[in-house]
Amino acid sequence: MDTKKKSRLQISGDKLVLFIAIIVVFALFTTLNKNFLSVTNLINILIAASLVGLIAIGHTYLIIAGQNDLSPGSLAAFSGVVAALLVGKGFPFWISVIITIGCGILVGCFNAFMVNRIHLEAFIATLVTQSIVRGFAYIVCGGKPIAISNKTFLVLGKARIANIPLSVWIMVVCIIVFGIILAKTKFGRSVYAIGGSIDAARLAGLNPKRIITTCYIMMGILCSIGGIIFAARMNSGQPAANVNLEFDAITAVILGGVSFVGGVGDMGGTILGIILIQAFNTGLTMVNVPSFWQYVAKGGLLLFALTTDYIRKQKREKDLLAASMKNL
Repeated sequence: MDTKKKSRLQISGDKLVLFIAIIVVFALFTTLNKNFLSVTNLINILIAASLVGLIAIGHTYLIIAGQNDLSPGSLAAFSGVVAALLVGKGFPFWISVIITIGCGILVGCFNAFMVNRIHLEAFIATLVTQSIVRGFAYIVCGGKPIAISNKTFLVLGKARIANIPLSVWIMVVCIIVFGIILAKTKFGRSVYAIGGSIDAARLAGLNPKRIITTCYIMMGILCSIGGIIFAARMNSGQPAANVNLEFDAITAVILGGVSFVGGVGDMGGTILGIILIQAFNTGLTMVNVPSFWQYVAKGGLLLFALTTDYIRKQKREKDLLAASMKNL
C-alpha cells in the first residue's frame, strides 16, 4: 500500500473516530437529559455553533499554514460593539456592516504585519492584538453594552429559513465556499505548501508573506461577520462577549484533524470538530455542570485534541520514514 493510500485511510480513520465521539457525546448527554435530542435543542446547538464555526473556518486556514490567532473573541466583541454603535448613530445597516468588516480587515493586516515584518511568533503577536482589540471594545462604548433598535439589524439575528436561523445558513455557506477554495484552488494548495515547509514553498515560487496576510485578513472578515451576527442575536453590542471563543474554535479544528504544526487537515474534519465541541459545551450546560468545572472539562478536551494531534504527527513521520527507507 503506497503512502498516499495510507494517508487517505488515516484521514478516514480520524473522521470515523470523530463520528464515534459525536455519537458517544450525544448518547451520554441524552441519557443525562432527555431533552438533549429535542429539535429545539438541536437548533440551539446549531445557533451556538454558527459563531464558533465561522472562527473555526479561519483557524483551519491559519493552522494549516502554520499560523495561529488568539484574537478572534476580542475582535468579534469589538465588531459587535462597532456595528451597534454605528447603527445607533444613524448609519444605514449595510454601511455599518461594511465599516465593521473593514475594521476586521485592518486587524487581520495588523496581525500579518507583526508576523511577517516584525517576525513575532503568531501566538505572541495575536495575544497582543487580543488585548488591544478587547480594550478598544470597552473604550468605544464606555464599557457598557450598546442596545440595538435597528429593525434590519435585529432581523439578522432572528430570521429563519426552513426553520433554521439565518446565522446557521451563513455558516454553512461560508464552510462550503472556503472548503472549496481550500481543497480545489491554487491558493488552497499554497496554504498547505507553506504549512508543510515555508522555505520549500518559497523556493517553489510562492510568496508566503502574501499568503499568510490573506489568511489573517480572511480571519478578520469572518470574526467581524460572526461578531455582527452575535450582536444581532443578543440585541446589543457587548464588549465583554466571546471570551475564550478562539479556544473553542482551535479545539474544534485540532479535533477535526488539522495538524497544529501545519500542512495537514481539511474542512470536512473541521465540520465534525465544530459539531463535537458545541454538542459537548451545550451538554455540560444542560446537565448543570458548574461553570468552573466546565472550564476544566473544556481544557481536558483541548488536551485530548492536542494529544491526538501529536499521535497523528508521530504516525505520519513513521510512515514517511518507512516509505523513504523502502525507496532506498
